Amino acid sequence: MNKEKLLTSKEVWAIGGGKGGVGKSLTSANLAICLAIMGHKVIAIDLDLGGANLHTCLGVSIPALTLSDFISKKVKNFADLLVDTPLNNLKLISGAQDELAVANLKHMQKSKLLKHLHDLEADIILFDLGAGTTFNTIDFFISADKGILVTLPEPTAIENTYRFIKSVFQRKIKSVEGAIEVAPLIDKMMNTKIGGHQTSPVEMIKKIKEINPTIANRMEDDLKSFHPALIINQVRDQGDVDIGYSMQTVCRKYFGFEMNYAGYITHNEDVLSAVKKRKPLLLEFPHSNLVSHFDSIVHNLIKSSL
Repeated sequence: MNKEKLLTSKEVWAIGGGKGGVGKSLTSANLAICLAIMGHKVIAIDLDLGGANLHTCLGVSIPALTLSDFISKKVKNFADLLVDTPLNNLKLISGAQDELAVANLKHMQKSKLLKHLHDLEADIILFDLGAGTTFNTIDFFISADKGILVTLPEPTAIENTYRFIKSVFQRKIKSVEGAIEVAPLIDKMMNTKIGGHQTSPVEMIKKIKEINPTIANRMEDDLKSFHPALIINQVRDQGDVDIGYSMQTVCRKYFGFEMNYAGYITHNEDVLSAVKKRKPLLLEFPHSNLVSHFDSIVHNLIKSSL
């Protein structure tokens, strides 16, 4: 691993995406491993509430204590949830195993959980989010310093990624001070399918500017800092690689923000072998070409932070 660039301050990274089965947990685990090998102190947190499997990707047995125990107040000291992994400077907090306990976190519970997550002592705190666009998932994604999207080079996954982006976009602009005044307009314009002749978010803000320039300017200012990164998983050819650039263009024209295409991960049978063995991919296959892909992605993500 190339160790030349290190972050100079703590950051929270959130790995998300609209569709299940695109490799979010596998990507999260190996990004965390890369960062740890580079010398960062990393804490990987499984926020796939009810479907936690990050521990498997890191080669760790099901932890005795998980987020469920903290949410249910069985555990008071949040640090007690930290679990060792095969790397000394990489710790894990396992996700809730009981979906009913966390399916509908109250606002106060979520705020308390986020505070504890962000207060952890580490160079990088990495959130592995669940699939879908629940408020829990969207709010965890928005709370991070860096949002990272993982998708596959196939239509359903790409469509779900755009749906996830649109949900994040809508959640962000509705949280802007004063946005409640134009909330019905936001909902009307955003709750439509992407494509065709429908109003884009860029056009929506223009319309809001005609109604209330102050609120529209606040929205534009808020979105200036929104630069999610993109990773394409299971790439097989150049056409799959180029999908990332096409998605960059769509986000620029349709949503009005720049997406950082951080890189891609090629289709490789080593992945299935590692999963079957319940071993960390990059530690089990240190000479795989996947090492260079993850190394490149991590350095691109760090470069965008410096």
